Amino acid sequence: MLSLEFPGARQLIDAIDAAVVQSDQTVVTDMLRTALCRLIRDADVRLPECVFESVADHYARRELYRSEQHGYSVVAMTWGPGQGTPIHDHAGQWCVEGVWHGNLEITPYELIEARGDRYRFEPRGTMNAGVGSAGSLIPPHEYHTIVNPSDDAIAVSLHIYRRALDACAKFYPTDDGWYLRDQCALALDSTQ
Repeated sequence: MLSLEFPGARQLIDAIDAAVVQSDQTVVTDMLRTALCRLIRDADVRLPECVFESVADHYARRELYRSEQHGYSVVAMTWGPGQGTPIHDHAGQWCVEGVWHGNLEITPYELIEARGDRYRFEPRGTMNAGVGSAGSLIPPHEYHTIVNPSDDAIAVSLHIYRRALDACAKFYPTDDGWYLRDQCALALDSTQ
């Protein structure tokens, strides 16, 4: 059963279901990236209007679907102008992310060193992702930031997680080039 009805929802869920039954996570994420790129451009697939409404003090996370059979979760994120994330992980699970509306800057990071609660990262280039682009994160390559670079427009991305992502680690810089880890609970915003 769909959590939230919208035009093309069944098409999206069928494509995800076909991918997640594969035994290799690289095959799964490749299939999902291909499907997202196609579905984002399909005029018959339209996300619900609520995902085009930003929240003033944080990027919005709205769960559109959670599969009881396969365990994955589909979350639309709405990024107000300038909103973004610190370096963060996905709690050791794969994710496929696609840009549905607007533009996002995504910077992957490589974990270089960990000493106790202190971490050192190096950026691996910034990607400017526009509508119809999609990428994947497979641990241990899951550290990244996302930001909406626009001063006046929202961006919307669709994220497919192996399972519901209700917590992750966020990393905050210190004055000496290291980062401190903060384990954070992640909330969902209303779809109403």
